[in-house]
Amino acid sequence: MDRKMSDGNTILSEMNDRSREVFRRVVEGYLETGDPVGSRTLSRVLSESVSAATIRNVMQDLEFLGLLDSPHISAGRVPTQLGLRMFVDGLLEVGDLNETDRTKIEATATSNSDDVTQALDRVGSALSGLTHGASLVLAPKHEAPIKHIEFVSLAPDRALVVLVFADGQVENRVFQPPTGQTASAMREAANFLNAILEGKTLSDLQHLLTTEIAARRREIDTLAHSLVKAGLAVWENEGANSERLIVRGRANLLDEDVPAEQLERIRTLFDDLERKRDIAEFLELAEGGEGVRIFIGSENKLFSLSGSSLVVSPYMNADRKIIGAVGVIGPTRLNYGRIVPIVDYTAQLVGRMVSDRS
Repeated sequence: MDRKMSDGNTILSEMNDRSREVFRRVVEGYLETGDPVGSRTLSRVLSESVSAATIRNVMQDLEFLGLLDSPHISAGRVPTQLGLRMFVDGLLEVGDLNETDRTKIEATATSNSDDVTQALDRVGSALSGLTHGASLVLAPKHEAPIKHIEFVSLAPDRALVVLVFADGQVENRVFQPPTGQTASAMREAANFLNAILEGKTLSDLQHLLTTEIAARRREIDTLAHSLVKAGLAVWENEGANSERLIVRGRANLLDEDVPAEQLERIRTLFDDLERKRDIAEFLELAEGGEGVRIFIGSENKLFSLSGSSLVVSPYMNADRKIIGAVGVIGPTRLNYGRIVPIVDYTAQLVGRMVSDRS
């Protein structure tokens, strides 16, 4: 029976105490072991004395509601994606960050180096080590206004965009230009951008591009239009220290004792992450508000193929502006209660660290 995710709290409030406890015990047992939970196991741990037959009836009702599933005939039950979402939203008990975890996270910020990317590398490694999942860290963008842009051809299939920022920093970013680009198209694209970029950051410019190009399409030829989009909207940013996705702990997932088809889905996920050119989608996942967000399975298109879960939190600069994000990805049976405070504290620490180094 299909239910919208928003119906979870309604279903939970309509459950009686016995159904709620059976559901909670099944989910907690599954998150701890990864195995289906049977009625005989539950009869030994429930707060009231209930027969295994009664528990089976309750589990059947929960299965009808779409909260539990039976992977095999006569086996125990596991939570569905809807069941996990309802548990996370309504029954999850988030613990406090323990001192051991806090100390390990804080140790990543003790280096005297001013290189933010190196610091974020250490954060990613620590996060994957603590959670036994894969960590994702989106490094902050350079948000100073742009003063000037130039495109330089390196080879038929490679070009360089030179960005001169108002604060004096210069960044060189390599990208693959459209097939058949010419020197005149590059000059025209640069002239077009330099005419509209005054006082704008890269983020401002990217938001402006779609509207501006549509309005002024006749003023630039097709190649210049494609070059602008290739150079700024989806640039690869190879070798730069800003706006890059740091992935750590891939082996934590690939070495799990899981079926071959799940391993293949996880490999597909990481292949997609590692070749993804527009990584802004990851930051957008965290921009729905402050604090930690949890995405389970197909709730997030980025991880829908792998059936994984993502726990992600944005981090902010001194002006309370979201400039990046940190997260942990793993199987749907993540220890959410422990990982949520770890991700939350790490995001706060990274925000302070980036602000201090800026």
